[in-house]
Amino acid sequence: MPNSPSRSRERVARNFIKTYGRARFRRLLEALARSESGQSVAEEFGVSRERVRQWKNTFGTIITMYQVHPEVERILNERKPLPPTPAAAAS
Repeated sequence: MPNSPSRSRERVARNFIKTYGRARFRRLLEALARSESGQSVAEEFGVSRERVRQWKNTFGTIITMYQVHPEVERILNERKPLPPTPAAAAS
């Protein structure tokens, strides 16, 4: 029976810790979370950028988010009186 993606991730994480230690694993995850360059991470760990890319894909997910600036959000939430309708103006 083939390994599930979850079990494969666990295996790679345990192998990383066995090779580099838990503190270095935390450091790697922090570097990946901060979007440090693959080159700088590769140099720090003595591996290729490709290996860093593989770790990045194995240990987490990149999430891109669009956040509206507060001043733009305020404009969206402004309430302006509606212009009078022709029927209201006639009464």
